[in-house]
Amino acid sequence: MIDVAVRSPSTPVSRRRNAVVLGLLALAVGAAACTMELGPPTSASDDEREQTSPVGATPAVEVTSPVALPRPSSVPTPYTDLRTDEQAVVDLFENTSPSVVYITTVTRGRDIFGRGVTVPRGTGTGFIWDTEGHIVTNFHVLQGATSARVVMHDQTSYIAEYVGGSKRHDLAVLRIDAPPGTLRQVKVGDSDRMQVGQSVYAIGNPFGLSATLTSGIVSALNRQIEGLTGDIIEDVIQIDAAINPGNSGGPLLDSGGRLIGINSQIASPSGASVGLGFAVPVNTVLRVVPQLIANGEYTPALLGINVADDRTNRVVAQRFGVAGVLIFEVAARSGADRAGLRGTGDQLGDIILRIDGEDVLSSQALRAVLDRYQPGDQVEVTISRDGEVRDVVVTLM
Repeated sequence: MIDVAVRSPSTPVSRRRNAVVLGLLALAVGAAACTMELGPPTSASDDEREQTSPVGATPAVEVTSPVALPRPSSVPTPYTDLRTDEQAVVDLFENTSPSVVYITTVTRGRDIFGRGVTVPRGTGTGFIWDTEGHIVTNFHVLQGATSARVVMHDQTSYIAEYVGGSKRHDLAVLRIDAPPGTLRQVKVGDSDRMQVGQSVYAIGNPFGLSATLTSGIVSALNRQIEGLTGDIIEDVIQIDAAINPGNSGGPLLDSGGRLIGINSQIASPSGASVGLGFAVPVNTVLRVVPQLIANGEYTPALLGINVADDRTNRVVAQRFGVAGVLIFEVAARSGADRAGLRGTGDQLGDIILRIDGEDVLSSQALRAVLDRYQPGDQVEVTISRDGEVRDVVVTLM
């Protein structure tokens, strides 16, 4: 027996349903046609597909979408009629800012559950010293940090390696593993040639605002500020350019774009700029940084002596009428020993009065004067021995 499907007569409801379905199909076909008109598909030749497809890969189906026409660039063209002095500052910034980096530091701490966590510590500024990836900044920017990240001008970033530092000079060196071609060195000047009234420019990251330029003048020279160890940093440059938290470690430039100092401190009751900033002179940087790179630490030039504390020196000055630094002990085979300087034993030791003609009134002043020299330099030491003043030439260690 053969089953026969019997189709029932169409009802008004079924006819309406069929009409709706046909209408939807017509709309779908129309929409597809519109899409194809907006973005007509293109087909590549077999040769083209072989050239653009990876070897051994199945050629992918090319799907096209509507292509918008290119819009004119929204970046306005800079003015070309700036005053000569304005254009010089613009050029200075554009030439130097690629040498300036943004430094962020973190330290280790513990959360409320006692678990070790990484905690952001602070931000600062640095600059590229050489094509080997060395970055110079302030020591206090890195103090207490467990790691540091350096962000370059083009926003690429690197985890930095700590190379060395000198708390005494508030200087430190990092190193990043960056391609030499991306490392633009800052141009180095001579801080001893600066004059009060010269224009200066500071580039840094105050309050985390990267690539910020401020300007001012040299307000004073040969200032002294206290380093992180309590020792005096000499020949510091005082400026009125705005320096704020985050500027630390950034370059101070002269109008020729030359590095003349590293922005280090501000004098302010509020902690923000009031027009009193201080920069470690570049000639100090030139003396300290090469040692940090080579040895990881700075070793000052030494006479080879141990001296009395300042209280004892004041007593000696009152008793013998000479102001200077009393030698307690002379190290064997040192420069002072070879020059015949005498320490305190059965008799009073030599009292150092001057180094190369500069008065030495305290042990701190003695360290500050010797800090200007390199091991192997010779200095003229003026001493008082048994009431007689004499000059002795000493080769520094």
